[in-house]
Amino acid sequence: MINFESLKQVLRPNLGHVCVVTALALVIIGLEAIRTAPTPSWYGNIALKQAIFTGVALAVMLTVALPHPKVVANAAFGLGLVTLLLLALLLVPGTPESIIPRINGAKRWINFPGLQFQPSELAKIVFVLALARYLRYRENYRTMRGLIPPLLITFVPMGLILVEPDLGTSMIFLPVLFAMLLAAGAKIKHLVLIIVLGVSLMPMMYPLLKPHQKARIVAMIRQVQGDTRLRNTTGFQSYKAITATGAGEVTGYGKDRAEVILKFNALPEAHNDMVFAVICARWGLVGGVIVLGLYLLLIASMLAVAALNKDPFARLMVVGVTTIIFTQVMVNVGMTVGLLPITGMTLPLISYGGSSLVATFVMIGLALGAASRRPTIMSRPSFEFTTAGNS
Repeated sequence: MINFESLKQVLRPNLGHVCVVTALALVIIGLEAIRTAPTPSWYGNIALKQAIFTGVALAVMLTVALPHPKVVANAAFGLGLVTLLLLALLLVPGTPESIIPRINGAKRWINFPGLQFQPSELAKIVFVLALARYLRYRENYRTMRGLIPPLLITFVPMGLILVEPDLGTSMIFLPVLFAMLLAAGAKIKHLVLIIVLGVSLMPMMYPLLKPHQKARIVAMIRQVQGDTRLRNTTGFQSYKAITATGAGEVTGYGKDRAEVILKFNALPEAHNDMVFAVICARWGLVGGVIVLGLYLLLIASMLAVAALNKDPFARLMVVGVTTIIFTQVMVNVGMTVGLLPITGMTLPLISYGGSSLVATFVMIGLALGAASRRPTIMSRPSFEFTTAGNS
């Protein structure tokens, strides 16, 4: 049943609407980029499919925005348990491929009737909710022992996702933990500890990577060094992405010529992970800068929602989901231009795919819901001086 009072609050003009309008602008650019990208005929009309996904995603966004942040906070730990069970299900040996298919060597999806669902997309959002609930009124995270629960909340889903393997999504968790602890007021030495921990984990995680993931890292390093020997093997996708990105020059070549360039370029996953290269081929450097500018506006608007919100949970929640979007954009663009290894990270709101699109609009819906409320302030009041005289 629809709560019309909540609906009125959400529809009332607020800063969250800037986030929604900016997101829709990125979706429109994405639809046109997907139309430009060459895809196999058996994919069908993927631009039309993406438009349908957008309608579903907007409905989900509105649904997520309606509950009060207090309701979302109460559901956080329950959602976290369900999400961990779904992630664990992916790793159960002997599961039929009709239920959990192996795609490109990874088991990341669960097939439901008429739907293919990626639990890691849900996990990164629920992780933010659980962490925000833990941090909202606590001060013990300012001690070394108090950091243990936030680290567990982070590393358990991160480890399960890494084993799938899904290196790209697992890379999101530590930046989000850092940003949320920073927003919660953690001590600088503890934030430095997280940075050191993240850096020290890199060589420890390397042996856990699959051979194709290691090959991509090696290909990226050699490419940065100017070594061209892997261009036709493990470095093929990265090389083609860089070539397509530069092909549009300053202003691009329009749809027809861009289609010819991209078809000749034979860039894998042009409609998905490498869609930023399609944008640059179609609209050139100008188009790429405009897209990055829209992302900057989206991120700034969401951070403003967080800064203006007095509810500790809502503030931390919005900081967390904003960091997810920021990290995804940086990783995707970084791998497209050859500065990071290929990880399979989608470009939010632009890459083709229902799970990614719905997940991003869920995050925007959470920000919209936070922006629509004037919460009861439950945090401690700031210290106030009094001028009252002694009686």
